[in-house]
Amino acid sequence: MMNYFDFYNIAESFHPDTAALKKQFYTLSKQYHPDFYANEDDSKQQEILELSTLNNKAYQTLSDGNKTLEYILKEHNLVNEGAKPQLPADFLMEMMDINERLMEVDDTAQLAEVTTEVLAIESDINEALSTLTADYETLDDTAKESRLNEIANIYYRQKYLLRIKESLDTFAARLGN
Repeated sequence: MMNYFDFYNIAESFHPDTAALKKQFYTLSKQYHPDFYANEDDSKQQEILELSTLNNKAYQTLSDGNKTLEYILKEHNLVNEGAKPQLPADFLMEMMDINERLMEVDDTAQLAEVTTEVLAIESDINEALSTLTADYETLDDTAKESRLNEIANIYYRQKYLLRIKESLDTFAARLGN
């Protein structure tokens, strides 16, 4: 499978130029439209169908910040299905503390307090991610590799926090009934 950035002939970036991306998508959509190849043999039609599918997947991925982040990390083998990331002990302790407090929540005021804390942590994580991804494409390869490891760490923190936010939603629904 061809790399989406290579396919679109753009530099790897966590924030690709949306106008350039859309322009390339439409150009390739016309170029690889299956209707234009209806009289070709089966192998050519299959090739065009694959290129058309690749174009759609590339655009869907690169036009969504979260999907782009995950895609780049996967391309650099920093995110794999079922991988057990090594998160920092202080982060894990903080999450364990929040989980324990969540289990003891018995009214909406306590839930609101835990929710506020989780949203503050999420905000800090998102701010760190913005800083780490902002100038990524300007770095040299060695600096990129180091930066990608930091970004992967943030990515796994986000995933962990997402599970806690799902728990918050569950508790909120229970308290609402």
